Amino acid sequence: MPRSLVIGNGNVLVGFDANYSIRDIYFPRVGDANQTMGNICHTGFFIDGRFAWLDDSAWQRQLGYVEDSLVTDVTLKHPRLGITVKFSDYVDLARNWFIRNLEVTSQTGFNVGRAFFHYDWYIEGSDIGNTVAYDPRHRGIIAYKGNRYFLIGGNSGPEFGIDTWATGKKGNGLAGTWVDAEDGVLGRNPIEQGSVDCTVGFEFGPAAPGEPRTLTHWVCMGARLSEVSTYGQDLIIGRGPHVYLGRTTTYWQVWSEKDHRHIDEELGADVTDLYRRSILTARTHADNHGAVIASTDFDITKFARDTYAYAWPRDGALVANALDRAGHEDIVRQFFTFCQDALVEEGFFLHKYTPYGNPGSSWLPWVDARGARTLPIQEDETGLVLWALWQHYRIHRNLDFVVGLYTSLILPAADWMVSYVDQRNGLIQPSWDLWEERWGVHAFTVGSVWGGLDAARSFAELFGDAPAATRYRDAAERLKEASDTHLYSPELGRFARRIAVEEDGTMTVDMVIDSAISGLWRFGMYPPDEARIAETMGAIRDQLANNAAAGGIGRYKDDYYFKVEQDTRKVPGNPWFICTLWMAQWYIAVAKTTHDLKPARDIINWVVAHQIQGGLLSEQLDPNTGSPLSVSPLTWSHAELITTVDEFCRKSERVRRSSLSTVPPTARPS
Repeated sequence: MPRSLVIGNGNVLVGFDANYSIRDIYFPRVGDANQTMGNICHTGFFIDGRFAWLDDSAWQRQLGYVEDSLVTDVTLKHPRLGITVKFSDYVDLARNWFIRNLEVTSQTGFNVGRAFFHYDWYIEGSDIGNTVAYDPRHRGIIAYKGNRYFLIGGNSGPEFGIDTWATGKKGNGLAGTWVDAEDGVLGRNPIEQGSVDCTVGFEFGPAAPGEPRTLTHWVCMGARLSEVSTYGQDLIIGRGPHVYLGRTTTYWQVWSEKDHRHIDEELGADVTDLYRRSILTARTHADNHGAVIASTDFDITKFARDTYAYAWPRDGALVANALDRAGHEDIVRQFFTFCQDALVEEGFFLHKYTPYGNPGSSWLPWVDARGARTLPIQEDETGLVLWALWQHYRIHRNLDFVVGLYTSLILPAADWMVSYVDQRNGLIQPSWDLWEERWGVHAFTVGSVWGGLDAARSFAELFGDAPAATRYRDAAERLKEASDTHLYSPELGRFARRIAVEEDGTMTVDMVIDSAISGLWRFGMYPPDEARIAETMGAIRDQLANNAAAGGIGRYKDDYYFKVEQDTRKVPGNPWFICTLWMAQWYIAVAKTTHDLKPARDIINWVVAHQIQGGLLSEQLDPNTGSPLSVSPLTWSHAELITTVDEFCRKSERVRRSSLSTVPPTARPS
C-alpha cells in the first residue's frame, strides 16, 4: 500500500499508509534504520463495547496536512462506533519526538472510550534481541536494543502517562499484542524480550453528545535512556505538547514560503499547494547529514527484496536543484558535502549509497561477459552532481562554499570524465543507463556528462584556472561533435537512446524510443528548439503517450517494470511523473507566447489531478485507473514538479514582458 502521508525532521521520518496506519519509523537517519520494517503499527478505538482498527473498511477518511506544514490534518469517521477522530501528528522540528494529538467526538455520546496504539518493533531492522518493558517512573513503555531507545508515552487526563499496556512476543504463530486490545483490555505484562511488540492504551471517556475528548501520545527517540526520558518526555510534560505543535507548524509554514513568486496567479491555488507540498516532501527525504533518499516506502521490498531508501547521486542532484530553485540553500549544501565524501578516489560515484555514505546494495557488475573489469556505475550521476553544483552557485553565489569543493569534488570528477572517453569514436565509455537496465552509451548520460563538463569549465573560469577551463571546454566540444556524428540517426529522424559499442569498435544503434533522450537538451548540450531535438521530443510525445484513461507519458516502448497492459499500442509503458514532466519542461523551454505554454499547463494540471490524497506523488501510475504504482512518494517525482513550476513561472513572466515590449507605447495598458 503506497504511503499517503510522510512527516519528519531530517533525523526521523514517519510514513502513513492510505488507512492512516503507521508503516515506517526511520531513525536516526532518514532511510536507515526503519524501526518497524514497513509493518503495520495498528491504531484502534474501543467505544462502549465496540472496537475498530484504522484498517477497518468502514472508516471514512480525509487525509491531509495543516497548510504548508509537516503537521497532519486528518479526520476519520466510523459510523458503527459513532465517533469522529481528528489527528494532528508531527515530528518536532528540533527534537526526535513523534507526537500525536487526537480529538474524539460523538454525536450520541459514550460512556467508555479507549484508544490503543501498537508498535511492531524491528529495532535497527531486526526483530532479534529487542526488549519492551513498562517503566513505572515514566509511566510508559521503553523499547530498546543497543543504543536505540524509544519511550512510548502520552497523556489523556489530569496525570501524564499511559493507562494500560501490553508487551509480548510476535511471530512463530503469534499475531502480537495488538490482538489483545480488541476486547478493550490489555494484559499488562511488565517486560518481554526477543521478537516483540507492544500496545499502549488511553482512557478518554465518558463524553456527552458533541463533547470533545482529547489525548496526546508520543514516541521519544534517542541513543540513551536519558534522551528519551529526561530530555524527552520530561520536557514535553514540563512545557506542554502544544508548545511543540505550535513551533513545528510555524517553522514549516515559514520554511515552505521562502519562494515568494506568485504561483497562484500563474497556475492556480491547487498547483501552489502541490508545489509547496513537494518542497516539504523533498525535505522529509533529505537527511540532515546530506543524503537525499529516493523513497522511504518500504512496501517495495515485497517486490524487489530491497528498498529505494538509498541516496542515488543523480536523484539527489536533481532534488538539490529543485530545492535550490525554491530558496533552500542550507540543506542542499549538506548534499554536496555528502557527495564530496562519497566520491571514489578515481573521481566517479558508485551506483548508490546508504544514508551514512557507504556503498549501497547494487546489481551492477564489476566484470563484463568476457570477465574483463568494468565500472559498476551510471556516469550520468557524476555529471549531474557537477551540473547541479554550478546551478547552486548561480542561484546563491556562495563563493566560500564552492571554493572548498573545487579541488576535492569538481576537479577529480571532471578530470575523470575527461579521461573516460572512447578514443575510437569520441563518445564517453559505456556505463549503465539511468534506468539501471542497459549497458552502453546513452543519450541521457551523454547530455549529463556534457552538463557536468560545462559546469566544471565554468568553475575553472571562476577560479582563474585557465588550463582546466580549456581542458573541460575542449572535452565538452568533442563530446558534442561525437554526439552529432553517432547519436543522431537520420534513419530514425531523431536521436537514438543508446549506442552499443562492440569490442572491435563497431556500433549498433538502439532503435527503441525512450523519454530519457530528453537529457540531451535538459542540461544544456543542445538548444531545446534545435530541429533534431524538436523531432526527438515530438517522437517521444507521439510514441510514448499513454492512450489509456490515465494519460501521461511512459519511460520507453514496452516497459516491463510493474507492467499492467500487454498492448503496447494502447500503453507503451506505464505513465511516470518524471517522464511526463520532462515533456512539460520542453514545452516551456520552446514557448514563445503565452499560448505556447498551454500544453505545459495541461501537464501540470494532470500531475495535480493524479496526486495521492494528501499531496504525494508516486513513481508511476496504473495506465487505466491512475492509481499509484511502485513507491510513493518518489522524491524525484516531486523534484520534477518543483522544477517544472519554477520554469513555467519564469517563462510566463518573460513572454509577457516580451509581448509588452512589442506593443506601441500608446497601446499598452496603463
